[in-house]
Amino acid sequence: MPCHHKFQSYLNLERLDFEPTTLIVGTFNPEWPAANLATWFYGRITGGINDHNSGNHFWAVLPRIYGRDSMKIAANKQQWKAFCKENKIAITDLISTIVDADSNNNAHQQLLQGYSDTAIAENFNEFKFTDIVGLLEQHPSIRNVYLTRGTGQTFWNNLWQPVTAYCNLHRITCNTLMTPSDNVRFQLGPYNALHPEQKLNREDFIYMYWQQKWHLL
Repeated sequence: MPCHHKFQSYLNLERLDFEPTTLIVGTFNPEWPAANLATWFYGRITGGINDHNSGNHFWAVLPRIYGRDSMKIAANKQQWKAFCKENKIAITDLISTIVDADSNNNAHQQLLQGYSDTAIAENFNEFKFTDIVGLLEQHPSIRNVYLTRGTGQTFWNNLWQPVTAYCNLHRITCNTLMTPSDNVRFQLGPYNALHPEQKLNREDFIYMYWQQKWHLL
């Protein structure tokens, strides 16, 4: 069977009970394999409470932008949703379904278990996408849009270009953010090598760069 987004019912913002001013866009969160224990967007945590180098760091970083403590460990999906409502933030992802993924194919299981955007772009060909431009048309209150990865690969760049064009036309802030995933280690290593007296952990490194891109509060 195809691999649907684990939180597919949230992707079109139909479950919101507020009008968002900021839209955060990710890539894909697979409903299988079963090892995906995320309870909501960016909720994949694999380390302990003091582990700054494991899992996805989104909920450690975003609250800090708003002057709050990390919500990576000491919070649940209800608290994450409440935070988003308080700050008028909506979250979605670019891909709704990987149609040609097969849950009975062990290779596909292994590919998706790695949560790699590159693996998705290079190994699958048929998708259902979230209509991001359509969401912006439906919610004109959104004035800030962020993609939580770069657009270096052609696959992701092609998906993001219509969003950028729409935002430019309607004077909406549109930026890409450093990935909050563990893949940030590939950028952190060179940074720490150049700054041996000011080495950062992954969460602080992401926070530093997000601050530079985030709209003024």
